[in-house]
Amino acid sequence: MEEDLMKLKGDKKIPRTVMLKRTMKYLKAEWLSFVIASLLIICNVGLGIIFPLFMKALTDNLQSDNISMKVILMIALGNLGLQILSQIFLYLESIILQKAGQRVVYNLRMEVFEHIENMSQNQFNEMPVGSLVTRVVSYTASLSELFTSIIVNLVRNILTIVGVYGIMFFISWKLSLIMLGFVAVVFIISYVFRKVIHKFFTQERAYISDLNTFLNENLSGMKLIQIFNQEKRKHKEFLVRNENLRKARYKVLVAFGIYRPLISFIYFGAIATTFSMALQAITAGEIVAFYLYLSQFFNPIQNIADQINGIQRAVTASERLFNLLDVKPDVLDAPDAIEIDHIEGKIEFKNVWFAYNKEDWILKDVSFVIEPKQTCAFVGATGAGKTTILGLIVRNYEIQKGQILIDGIDIKHIKIKSLRKAIGQMLQDVFLFSGTIKNNITLREDSFSDEDIQEVCKYVNADKFINRLEHKYDEEVVERGENLSQGQRQLLSFARTVLHKPQVLILDEATANIDTETERLIQDSLEKMKNIGTMLIVAHRLSTIQKADQIIVLQRGEIIEKGTHQELLKQRGHYFKLYKLQFEER
Repeated sequence: MEEDLMKLKGDKKIPRTVMLKRTMKYLKAEWLSFVIASLLIICNVGLGIIFPLFMKALTDNLQSDNISMKVILMIALGNLGLQILSQIFLYLESIILQKAGQRVVYNLRMEVFEHIENMSQNQFNEMPVGSLVTRVVSYTASLSELFTSIIVNLVRNILTIVGVYGIMFFISWKLSLIMLGFVAVVFIISYVFRKVIHKFFTQERAYISDLNTFLNENLSGMKLIQIFNQEKRKHKEFLVRNENLRKARYKVLVAFGIYRPLISFIYFGAIATTFSMALQAITAGEIVAFYLYLSQFFNPIQNIADQINGIQRAVTASERLFNLLDVKPDVLDAPDAIEIDHIEGKIEFKNVWFAYNKEDWILKDVSFVIEPKQTCAFVGATGAGKTTILGLIVRNYEIQKGQILIDGIDIKHIKIKSLRKAIGQMLQDVFLFSGTIKNNITLREDSFSDEDIQEVCKYVNADKFINRLEHKYDEEVVERGENLSQGQRQLLSFARTVLHKPQVLILDEATANIDTETERLIQDSLEKMKNIGTMLIVAHRLSTIQKADQIIVLQRGEIIEKGTHQELLKQRGHYFKLYKLQFEER
């Protein structure tokens, strides 16, 4: 199951060395912060290593015949001073690392989000939204922990182990060599544990992503689930995914439940060995110091092993993030792409072939010309290729054969942002963001004045329903605009599009499923909007396109008829049959 989840998201195995190099790239900008933090860590480790020596001196003093209170007081004050200094270093180190780590993760999160923004619509169809959300939020959080906590503690623990072992070797090289045997056992167990836990964490991450995807999809479609009484079935499906995640996490807990006590058992064995062999070899003070160093020695080893948890999470997270960043957008600007400030609006398709999947052609050798300021309507059955044509004009997808020209320029040679800025799109399924009416019209751009917004709303007849709302333009819009009717959402879409002053307008089923009163308002708006520039319309209601300058009839991805409304009726072909069928239905 977990392998299927990985394949679903297009993940591949990335070598650890490659991931390390790529991760280090994000740390370069903060190298000074990490260097300063590292120096503070070294100082802190040094102070920690000195502490047992104070205890050695104190024990030896108490064991002597002449106990000196002055020496005891000096030892106590010296130890207190070291502890205060150690805490100051720890505070400074933590602040520096947290700030640097958060900046690194901030930049990484921005890079991932910008990368997602540049993907084509076809790629979004292949990538579940829940998976993308998990990668942007959860996986970057795992890397944040790596930069701000895991790496620094790993360095601290390694330095502590090296420093403590050096002191232990100085106190008693024989006991230190014996301790190496225990350390070797710990490392062997830790190596095996790392292999096992990596597999468990990979499974866990896959199930988390799958659960997020399921929740995103089903919470968005909850209305449909309730309408068709699918709650029980969806509950069972959620139960399966929840159980998979529970079992994966249970495996992680069991692994740590075995590992930690085993390491503790080895640690206590080392202590028992120390006391049994040291009583006749070294002084009481050295025994106390050696015992304290032994604790300092084994704790970092166990901490390093415990940090495998965070390291493995971060490794899995970075692998998933880099897999996402390695997905090249299907639609990119050409090296010689140009900016356009204004277009006249001439659109030409030259022998265009397009397929979403390999050679399952949606459009077959499609050619037509739309002159500037013309209104062109596309008619045909579902799946004929109407919406696809509109999507290709704004480069949501890349064609396989042919050319699409705007004002004689191949759109592949126009920068995507510049192209889309010149083209306004109004779709059947209007998406509104949480916020106010005003924010949804301006898309939170501050360059538009209140007068501009009100003028545009009046132009497209949206002001009629907005002025009836309690807070008018400051009325709150709930998620996806569910507190507004479909017709009201469509009028807001018109206002949003016109406000951004496009030179080409695209309407894809903008008048579908709308009540008669709102349809009249929309028809009036459409008549006004024709003056803005070239207009392309997809509509099943032929009554809405009778005044179009050109009507193109599509069937199975091919153009079968072209002309005005009256010309097509005279041909008595496919368009005539569609019109007659709709007329009879009325």
